[in-house]
Amino acid sequence: MGVWQSYRLRLQRKRWRLRAIRKRRELRSVVDRTAQIRPGDILLFSTQRNEHVRLPYFLDYYRRLGVNHFLFVDNDSTDGAYDYLADQPDVSLWHTAASYKRARYGVDWLNWLQMRHGHGHWCLVVDPDEFFVYPFCDTRPLRALTDWLDASSIKSFSAMLLDMYPKGRIDQQPYRAGQDPLEIACWFDSGNYSLKRNKRYGNLWIQGGPRARVFFADRPELAPALNKIPLVKWDKKYVYTSSTHMLLPRGLNLVYDEWGGEKASGILLHAKFLDTFTEKAREELDRRQHYSASVEYRAYAERLTQNPELWCKWSEKYINWRQLEILGLMSKGNWA
Repeated sequence: MGVWQSYRLRLQRKRWRLRAIRKRRELRSVVDRTAQIRPGDILLFSTQRNEHVRLPYFLDYYRRLGVNHFLFVDNDSTDGAYDYLADQPDVSLWHTAASYKRARYGVDWLNWLQMRHGHGHWCLVVDPDEFFVYPFCDTRPLRALTDWLDASSIKSFSAMLLDMYPKGRIDQQPYRAGQDPLEIACWFDSGNYSLKRNKRYGNLWIQGGPRARVFFADRPELAPALNKIPLVKWDKKYVYTSSTHMLLPRGLNLVYDEWGGEKASGILLHAKFLDTFTEKAREELDRRQHYSASVEYRAYAERLTQNPELWCKWSEKYINWRQLEILGLMSKGNWA
């Protein structure tokens, strides 16, 4: 990368940081328990709206992994999620009624909170329908992974977003609060993925899976990106530039091995497709707060009128992380 491009990326990072500082005014502290955060704690950051039914299992899942404190932005929920989160002893909560879209889809809000509270901590940034899976997660806590990353001088850890879905219609089996969503949405596409390198930021851009296959079959280039970098040893000078797809400085995006072999990586099991999805898609389409004039949610709304089934004869049923490694979707690298 040339000197001029490096200079431009430094300026862009500075602009995003200044923007996050300005956007902090849109956040109102509801419950601030950040005084509980100790050096070395693992933190989780998330933006949510009307995800009350998902939150009990989500919090339980990440507590069991080893997350010490949760920092949430509630974007004007109306389903009780706001009150539920405020009552959790390990949650700090901020509220905003401001535009999700004008905060760069929540990125500005979370960049500010990570700048303010995440410096020096390993930070996970995930949505309430995303479940982080990493090598040996069935026997080793998240702390074991972050300790190994520290010892290896690795600052960021990638995880491909893997869309999970049920066999049969999406609305066939109701989801109840506290339930493991993978009891319903336990199938995934083992192949059907395209990869290309983003030359500007240095990251891999991944598309495909059931959303490309079913909702964007005639426009695969518009299918959602599946590449994520959700786990970062945060520094107040860092910024996410586009969701958790990529960061600045650019070196944080080099989460794959260019010289052969494989770097360790994980998976975000994406349990989006539950019976709540149709109503959620309709709400988000009406709000028009998502990327590119909500093209993703328009595709969902149009296709959902036909009650599509995402399952196909090539679908795989999820077993564990070792299965995903065998399929080449994640890797333990040289972590043994």
